[in-house]
Amino acid sequence: MRIFAQLMVIVLALSACAPMTATTTSNDASSDGSYVAPRGPGGVHPDLNGIWQALGEAHYDLERHMAKASLQVREGPHGPIPAKRALAFGAVGSVPPGMGVVEGGKIPYTPEALILRDENQANWLDRDPEVKCYLPGVPRATYMPFPFQIFQGDNDLFMSYQYANAARNIYTNDPGEAPIDTWMGQSVASWDGDTLVLDVTGLHPGSWLDRAGNHHSDKLHVIERYTPMGPNHLLYEAIIEDPEVYTEPWKISLPLYRRMEQDFQILDFKCVEFVEELLYGEWRRNPLD
Repeated sequence: MRIFAQLMVIVLALSACAPMTATTTSNDASSDGSYVAPRGPGGVHPDLNGIWQALGEAHYDLERHMAKASLQVREGPHGPIPAKRALAFGAVGSVPPGMGVVEGGKIPYTPEALILRDENQANWLDRDPEVKCYLPGVPRATYMPFPFQIFQGDNDLFMSYQYANAARNIYTNDPGEAPIDTWMGQSVASWDGDTLVLDVTGLHPGSWLDRAGNHHSDKLHVIERYTPMGPNHLLYEAIIEDPEVYTEPWKISLPLYRRMEQDFQILDFKCVEFVEELLYGEWRRNPLD
């Protein structure tokens, strides 16, 4: 009888949990397009206010990739090993595997641009702008392992990123062609139903798309789409075109998650001061060893 009673308790507990799980799933997901986001300021468009962050391996390499010993490798006696300068990183400098976020699997490089991508990989420590704390550019800022915040008003949009204190002041009225190229570019907002669309131009050619050396030219044009899929996550999509580097436009997509910790906020990560020794240490009156 005692065993039977214990079994009944377990069955009742599982029965009680089942509908709660189903309700949670239906409320937080919109794979069928049924989710309707709360309205934001002004009551017209969905409320995207909040602090968001990507999870996954896209910041290592947008394409599907296997694990490897380092971001920068050399040939060893039995296969690739970390480059000499990257050796001290150990497992911290290794690359975890990733399924990739590129639609179709591969970035459609021209033959010349693909050679440069491979050269970038072989010289990651010297070439990756993230190593030097340069501003990340678009779309890279979105899927770096740092949170960012969307500020949405009646007719105003602003994005603040923890990495390097990067920021984007979003135009809601198109001001015309960007006067100069900048690291974060010029972003112009529009709405496609409940999807925020950002048209990004004027991007500095020095930024990369990830740590794998994926690159672009000053002709880069990015169309970003932010779509609410539930109360705590967005679908991020970006169409990327650059006729000097790619044979055709291509697309990435990944989820963004709301940071849920109590009183969470964007904190300072002004990494410029952290790389002063790397960039300028040799110019000290008495250089360090």
